[in-house]
Amino acid sequence: MATIKDVALRAGVSVTTVSHVVNDTRHVSAKGRERVEEAIRELGYVPNAMARSLKSNTTSTLGMLIPNSSNPYFAEIVRIVEDRCFGAGYTLVLCNTDDEPHRQSVYLQVLAERRIDGLIVVSTGAGDDDSLVTQLHGLRIPTVLVDREIADPACDLVETAHMQGGLLAVRHLLSLGHKRIACIGGPVGVMPSEQRIEGWRMALAEGGAAPNADALLWRGGFTSQGGYEAMHAILRTEQAPSAVFVCNDLMAIGALRAAHESGVHVPDDLSIVGFDDIELSAYTSPPLTTVAQPKERIGALAVDMLLERVGGKRRDARKVVLQPELRVRASTARHASFREAAAPSAPSSSPSSSSASSSQENRKSRAP
Repeated sequence: MATIKDVALRAGVSVTTVSHVVNDTRHVSAKGRERVEEAIRELGYVPNAMARSLKSNTTSTLGMLIPNSSNPYFAEIVRIVEDRCFGAGYTLVLCNTDDEPHRQSVYLQVLAERRIDGLIVVSTGAGDDDSLVTQLHGLRIPTVLVDREIADPACDLVETAHMQGGLLAVRHLLSLGHKRIACIGGPVGVMPSEQRIEGWRMALAEGGAAPNADALLWRGGFTSQGGYEAMHAILRTEQAPSAVFVCNDLMAIGALRAAHESGVHVPDDLSIVGFDDIELSAYTSPPLTTVAQPKERIGALAVDMLLERVGGKRRDARKVVLQPELRVRASTARHASFREAAAPSAPSSSPSSSSASSSQENRKSRAP
């Protein structure tokens, strides 16, 4: 592999001159710059990024931790973040913690050793927030939390109003005449799930629909398999609900399959609402009604807020809570009692119309 000394020898200049061209730290004559750049191309020289970072104290690299790379919601957020980073001249190093606190801790240390300029974290949410806060304080890297809040006043935060999203979903079902509305939640202790479940409880209380709401609560672990198993369990109960609020779209997709396998028609027999509005939710059968998180704004704000801190434009932590929106599609419909009440009664036949009908039938019966 070519070194900076090889480039200097090929270009006929000093090593210092090559360094100034590569790092753009001092004026170099046009002819000198041209010789250096030509030598770099011919030799395939790649500057040592670590050495450059030691001199400038920056790497133009950001890190990001996510808890589950197989969840399309996080994949969509990552794409937005990566595009925003690239547009700002930064590269992104991505680590998947698989919702394991130990792996999260290891990756944080690895990213710190890479001398990243800033960090975006979606925490594991596995009840180990204290150690995460301690580690972040020790790393002293500007950090933005996304989606899952932890008790660290030094970190920026951008998230959706999850409880409000739960309210939107269940109020929609109540407006359609549903009273017995079950909920499939995510893992115990993960704050976005708990907040969405709280929104479900609040909406039921508003509508006077379920005095014992927790009897209608199942857990699906934020996976399609979990939603599938929870929906089968719900459909085996003696008094099945007429609607289900599912706390993310992956679980809702599993729930749709379970309903189909059980011969339950969505939305005629059962209405389902998801949460996240991942791209796949518009392509399920039927298309899924869901609570949309503003993913474009979440990803863009996370990067912009982080670069403000990296660039020294702001020192105080900032918290941004974005409002969700309901996307009504074909997986929800009026409760059967509403449909029956809305159906017009059959008009009584007048004597003349009955006579005409009878005459027409007689003509049909005489037809050859």
